[in-house]
Parts: sequence; C-alpha cells; structure tokens
Amino acid sequence: MKIIKDKTVVEDSWSVLRLGETDTADAIKVPSGKVLVPLKVWLAQREALLHRADIGVWFASDERAEDLQNDAEKLPVIAVDFPKFADGRGYSIAFNLRNRCNYRGELRAIGDVLRDQLFYLQRVGFDAFAIRADKDILDALNGLNDFSLSYQASTDNALPLYRRAGRGVAA
Repeated sequence: MKIIKDKTVVEDSWSVLRLGETDTADAIKVPSGKVLVPLKVWLAQREALLHRADIGVWFASDERAEDLQNDAEKLPVIAVDFPKFADGRGYSIAFNLRNRCNYRGELRAIGDVLRDQLFYLQRVGFDAFAIRADKDILDALNGLNDFSLSYQASTDNALPLYRRAGRGVAA
C-alpha cells in the first residue's frame, strides 16, 4: 500500500492493528514489525511495548490526545482514524497532539481519508495520509495544494491573515 508522506507518494511500511469483537486490549498479541496499535492497547500493554522502536499508536475519533501526552515523544508515528468522512473530531486530536502535547513525529490520517480533506488536515498538523483504497492517491496528492492562502491561524501558521498581510495606505 502507498501513502502520502511529506507531500510525496511512498510505500507504507506500517500495518494497523484493529481489535476484533472478541479481542481485548490487554490480551491481544501485538505482532512483530512496524505496527500501529490502538491507544487502548498501548495503555493496557504500555510496559511491554514501551521499548519497541517499531510501535506507533492510533487514536479512535472519540479518544483524547492528552491520554498519550507523557509518551507521545517516544513514538515514531501517531495516527488518527477517521471512521467516516463527516467525522471531524480527528482534526482536534491532531491539533492537540501538535500544540498541547508538542508531538513532532509523523502524524498520519487513516480511515475514510479523501482528497477534499487533505489541505485542512495538513493545517492542523498531519504530514502523512493513508488515502481510502478506492481513491486515486495521485489525485489526492493534488489536494494538498487546493488553496494558496488561508485566513485562519492554525498549526501550520500561528498568525491569521490580517496579521501576516501588510495594510498599505493609498497615497
């Protein structure tokens, strides 16, 4: 599978571990290799997973960034799952990871991720995107440049447009 990372299409070397209906966070076996585990699994098996360099964590849309605040800097990848296109809670999780938890590693959007979201996802701190499998990843890549200017302040630019633009007075 391919993903968009740092505005380039690359091979994805990470797998996403999802819990089945009968799985529990404390009992599921985490496979070897680069694996993104649910936040619940990380919290339940933290001591066993803490020393693995090949572990990342993914957030469900109803979880809070602050639950990982003390461990975020130890992880090479954190992902946020978008269960459906219209669920915007992942934007807040990403913003909080970057601005309140000071996370500087790879922040990836997974799940129902479409081209129309990419520009806004990068504004709140995402730098990697696993595009929905039935969509064209090269077309989605163009979504990162849909707009040349943004009015609001965000993670990518802390100043709103009115603070960035000079207000010339007509002579």
